Amino acid sequence: MKYLKLSIFAIAAAALMTACGQKETTNTPTSGPEMQKAAPVVSVITAQAEDVDITNIFTANIEPYATNNIVSQTAGRISSIKTEVGQKVRKGQLLATMDDVNLAKTRMQYVNDSTELARLTELYNIGAVSQADYDMAKLALNITKKTYYNLAENTYLRSPINGVVTARNYDKGDMYSMAQPIFVVEQIQPVKMLVNVSESLFTQVHKGMEFDITVDAYPGEVFKGTVNLLYPTVSATTHTFPVEVISENKDERLRPGMFARVTATFGTNHNVVIPDNAVVKQQGSGEHFVYVLQPDNTVKYTLVELGKRLGNRYEIISGINEGDRIVTEGQIRLKDGVSVTVK
Repeated sequence: MKYLKLSIFAIAAAALMTACGQKETTNTPTSGPEMQKAAPVVSVITAQAEDVDITNIFTANIEPYATNNIVSQTAGRISSIKTEVGQKVRKGQLLATMDDVNLAKTRMQYVNDSTELARLTELYNIGAVSQADYDMAKLALNITKKTYYNLAENTYLRSPINGVVTARNYDKGDMYSMAQPIFVVEQIQPVKMLVNVSESLFTQVHKGMEFDITVDAYPGEVFKGTVNLLYPTVSATTHTFPVEVISENKDERLRPGMFARVTATFGTNHNVVIPDNAVVKQQGSGEHFVYVLQPDNTVKYTLVELGKRLGNRYEIISGINEGDRIVTEGQIRLKDGVSVTVK
């Protein structure tokens, strides 16, 4: 009787399991729209063309417009120092004095020669002195005069330009050895930059042409410069030619040694411009591509050539045309020919 009850229970359990299996099989679809993968959802924009400046960016170091080394022609002791590093100086301003013993001796000789010539002139006028003696006296005075003014210039050292003192290598009382300049004075109004321009632009650069200048010290600020000098030859090695650009630098914010980026504009191009998030970089290469939406709602993988970056947009040199519909979101699930749903 016990075994009979167990058999009945086993049969009932098996029947229940079969019924459940049939129910699950009936409710699980094996085909139809529910089994198909949903089409990727994308956002698109219509490509528009606009005028884009043709620009070239060159790099250069800012240099003083002029640099003067303040020296004496002869070694000697420095009697006084009249200025310091960082100070602005004017043209003709006294910067230092040297020992003036030789100058004093030459001044005395100059006075004596002047007096002697005056005496001989009177005698010459009455015929008491020969032409040769008179000419010799004039020559002696002329030599003494030049020597005196040369010594004065090298005893009282003055700035030949308006500028700023950027170096001082001696102190008062030092023996000037001629190894280094006593002062270095640099003119920083204006400043200049020497940029190397590609030979392909040789006919497009001209004197007076305006350039934009930016430096890391003043982010976001643009300074103006103009072409001051064009070198007439092109380097056979680099195929570039030097161009001197000057900036007035009236506020003296640009300083020698600063790294500068110099931008020149050479007209405009009318090209397609699209958002940067529409451009995908191909892994393992330098190529870039976009997905172009086709009339049948499929996308086409399209290589493009990038031009300038314009903030968060790119200029497109080639690959797509104005009016093309470009995918800007959802590219991660795309490949060439895939059908998509547009938001």
